[in-house]
Amino acid sequence: MNFRTTEFEAAFGTSAQLPRSDLPEIAFAGRSNVGKSSLLNRLCNRKSLARVSSVPGKTTTVNFFRVDNVRLVDLPGYGYAKVPKSEKKRWGQLLEDYFRSGRNIRLVVQLLDMRHKPTADDETMLSFLAETGIPFAVVLTKSDKLNKTAYAERLTAFQDHFPDLSPELLIPFSALRGEGVQALSAVIEKYAKQ
Repeated sequence: MNFRTTEFEAAFGTSAQLPRSDLPEIAFAGRSNVGKSSLLNRLCNRKSLARVSSVPGKTTTVNFFRVDNVRLVDLPGYGYAKVPKSEKKRWGQLLEDYFRSGRNIRLVVQLLDMRHKPTADDETMLSFLAETGIPFAVVLTKSDKLNKTAYAERLTAFQDHFPDLSPELLIPFSALRGEGVQALSAVIEKYAKQ
């Protein structure tokens, strides 16, 4: 897959707007401000493919991008406290409808901040993925913000937290330094072809 050719297709704010699933989809999920947009931009080697904001909760729609014959799907972030309850409810419904609508989802790339334990919202999302049987990879973002000792400690903690996850599906990632880009690209290509 040539990620550099990735193009934005469309954004949808309600379940009724979601187009039919006619291509394999790789979905990106995670809490607000975990770095989904930065990861997508780094993965595709594009500076502003996905909008990056210093304010959490800016991705409020399901955003579709196309690369080759695959769609990358940037899902709304969850868990941001300063968003009105009505908006949180809409995001939650949108996420649930996306996953339960029989789409051709080959893989969910679940982003977690490497510096911290998974939040309650992260655990809910991971449990949901396990229940549905959708394959997922865990990408540990912001790895560059840890020194070597803390990095090793946090990686071990995550390996212990996900004992059943294949090592290739637990990927430390830095949008700044590029760590994890090749590993993630390989995983996406593998699952997109299945």
